[in-house]
Amino acid sequence: MDLRTKYMIPHDSIITVAGTVGVGKSTMTKALAKALHFKTSFEKVETNPYLEKFYNDFERWSFHLQIYFLAERFKEQKRIFEYGGGFVQDRSIYEDTGIFAKMHYENGTMPETDYETYKNLFDAMVMTPYFPHPDLLIYLEGSFDEVLERIQSRGRTMEQNTPISYWEEMYNRYEEWINSFNACPVLRINIADYDLVEQKGSIEPILEKIGHFIQQARKWKTRTYIK
Repeated sequence: MDLRTKYMIPHDSIITVAGTVGVGKSTMTKALAKALHFKTSFEKVETNPYLEKFYNDFERWSFHLQIYFLAERFKEQKRIFEYGGGFVQDRSIYEDTGIFAKMHYENGTMPETDYETYKNLFDAMVMTPYFPHPDLLIYLEGSFDEVLERIQSRGRTMEQNTPISYWEEMYNRYEEWINSFNACPVLRINIADYDLVEQKGSIEPILEKIGHFIQQARKWKTRTYIK
């Protein structure tokens, strides 16, 4: 019996992995996809034409970056559902407006007009009954020191040149955001509870939780539709 069948995870499930920068979303995405024989959907960092410019000048490029992310994530979400599911996705579309755009607006690095334009576009595209939401959002969390250590150890120059205060603020905003997130079911996992690099078997307790969450969510949806 394969792991997907063992833990009763439907073959058409859409699982999104969320969390602050450096928390290990890509590692988790790859491990889950391998265990479930699912496809992966990754954020395209290398081909992003605004990312490096943004890190050098937040105020000049924040709006451009957020619009680019919104368009790319929306297209990817549409592709995943048209394919028929069976995907693990690295980072959600919801984090863009709930954390990044909001943070730059409140810090004065995105003008109010740009922020309102972005938010109105996001709401029209995503916050509707027609937008296909994931079956489950896995939120990876840990201490700020753990997250900062991971950012520094992976060695991306543009991240290491970013002030620590920026990462700390983002960390705190993520915690605030997830506490009020309700677009789909959420499974919170602490990064101290597993080691997917050194302990391959640590993925199974996570799969068990995923199967339980998705089964419960689908039962709830069925009961709601019957009513």
